[in-house]
Amino acid sequence: MTMFDTVLVANRGEIAVRVIRTLRALGVRSVAVFSDADADAKHVREADTAVRIGPAAASESYLRVDRLLEAAAKSGAQAVHPGYGFLAENAAFARACAEAGLVFIGPPADAISLMGDKIRAKETVKAAGVPVVPGSSGSGLTDAQLADAAREIGMPVLLKPSAGGGGKGMRLVRDESALADEIAAARREARASFGDDTLLVERWIDRPRHIEIQVLADGHGHVVHLGERECSLQRRHQKIIEEAPSVLLDERTRAAMGEAAVQAARSCGYAGAGTVEFIVPGNDPSSYYFMEMNTRLQVEHPVTELITGLDLVEWQVRVAAGEQLPYGQDDITLTGHAVEARICAEDPSRGFLPSGGTVLALREPQGWGSPLSERSRGLGGGVRTDSGLSEGTEVGSLYDPMLSKVIAYGPDRATALRRLRAALADTVTLGVPTNAGFLRRLLAHPAVVAGELDTGLVEREADGLVPEGVPDEVYAAAAAIRGAALAPVAGGWTDPFSVPSGWRMGGEPAPLAHWLRVPGQEPVHASGTGRVTPDHVTVELDGVTHTFHRAGNWLGRDGDSWHVLDHDPVEAALSGTARGGVDTLAAPMPGTVTVVKVAVGDQVAAGQSLLVVEAMKMEHVISAPHAGTVTELDVSPGSTVAMDQVLAVVTPEESPEPKEPKEEER
Repeated sequence: MTMFDTVLVANRGEIAVRVIRTLRALGVRSVAVFSDADADAKHVREADTAVRIGPAAASESYLRVDRLLEAAAKSGAQAVHPGYGFLAENAAFARACAEAGLVFIGPPADAISLMGDKIRAKETVKAAGVPVVPGSSGSGLTDAQLADAAREIGMPVLLKPSAGGGGKGMRLVRDESALADEIAAARREARASFGDDTLLVERWIDRPRHIEIQVLADGHGHVVHLGERECSLQRRHQKIIEEAPSVLLDERTRAAMGEAAVQAARSCGYAGAGTVEFIVPGNDPSSYYFMEMNTRLQVEHPVTELITGLDLVEWQVRVAAGEQLPYGQDDITLTGHAVEARICAEDPSRGFLPSGGTVLALREPQGWGSPLSERSRGLGGGVRTDSGLSEGTEVGSLYDPMLSKVIAYGPDRATALRRLRAALADTVTLGVPTNAGFLRRLLAHPAVVAGELDTGLVEREADGLVPEGVPDEVYAAAAAIRGAALAPVAGGWTDPFSVPSGWRMGGEPAPLAHWLRVPGQEPVHASGTGRVTPDHVTVELDGVTHTFHRAGNWLGRDGDSWHVLDHDPVEAALSGTARGGVDTLAAPMPGTVTVVKVAVGDQVAAGQSLLVVEAMKMEHVISAPHAGTVTELDVSPGSTVAMDQVLAVVTPEESPEPKEPKEEER
């Protein structure tokens, strides 16, 4: 076996950084690629060399096979690691690499093609004896055929793109009358995410658990599984917390599911690291069903690394270089417990809509710099962060919202959960709202602590995990910052009447109050004094001392963050009147308008869908707040919009004047 000298990493963000670090540990030169949006990104700075591949849009950079191959040729790379997302499961890319004389660090193109088509994949593994979820059969079904299949299966059903994964384009439909709209929306999302809008429909299993098996195969016929990962904590079919092993499985079920995963991998001639995903009824774990196979490295691979002591990226590279696996199934042992939390650019206080901005201050728990878990289990309090962030990073709406992952390891599940909660409380990302605080509270939920999980738990409990309003001490801290900014400069003359001392004739000083606002919240008239530094602010309120991380107008604590701004009541009142108040429809997130269903002058009903805004591969429907007439429409399909930008105005219908009663009715 001859190891590669140079490997190109055809990805960005935290996974590119992750792969580059293993390449460095192996003594392999790494080549990063970047779009114009990522010219100063962390993965670019960590690689040995980097090549620009195009403009910011992924379609003109990270998804351009020709430019990636040119970058490989220019840099002298012998192999390409695709990471996950983008072209990682694109069979055409794998074939193009081979035709260009490059080794694709992943499975054979035929395996990607087979397992990437969920319909063919189900048929293939079913023939190999693996149980599958009941659902539609055949490819290329029309909308009417999908609807007929759904009715035959019986509600509720799950619509799924045949060509992709990661929850993109998946729609749970409980009401038969909603089928047409949901099929259309699923097709749009599938086309945008994967370039293919083929759908299938499957029976929905209520209160299911999502359990996946990690497999590893070489090019010499050896296949092993590395145990399971529990991925049941999800929002909108997107995993947010993963752990290994699962508390649901006993040794017998674990062995049976592992063997089924191995058979699924063998059925498609698999090589490299891959994951076989199963849906498992929570009340009967012995009844498991194949969902799909992800022919790539998974986002949640670190939890498997920590309980097995294996670096999965290293073995992807070694297998691609022709090396045989040096161990069999009996050599794989699972030790301890690991849990991972995905930090995403989204705002829980605004319904988890995608967020963006500039990272002004960053603090990430980092127990060790190397992903090689066998050497790091006892270091850094058992915490690891995989991240693509650095201070100054611009987080936009063009790419996936996941920013980083925080992973904790412990000898048992309770220890791992406790360490992860503490690590999330210690995570600071000011300038970009994230879900870190929400995840910390989720991990303390009694059902999560008890291991009583299902894929609907997060949606059911989300409202109770998002604090109502903004804590008083946040406004007090912001007021302290305003007061400190107005304090006199030492050594110079200051107008005594401008000093914010709260002085008043014949009485005790009164605290100086400031009008402040947090986006999405009512303005507050608040006061506060305390110790203010460029990085922190400490205030006392009702006898309790509160300390916050600080970056400009941003405050952070325990994984949560707030953007506190000055508020001018007069200006706000004037601007609100000018824009029509509640009649105005604003962008709930930075993104791109993909659908416009109305025009100026159209009459609309309350709740009618008017526009669709897409950001970070997520669609958000903008609906009419009331019946009325569209009097302004400031965007068209393809328009890029900022958060809170005005999109349209719907003027309400005028109530008819009451008629004067007739004489005989008086």
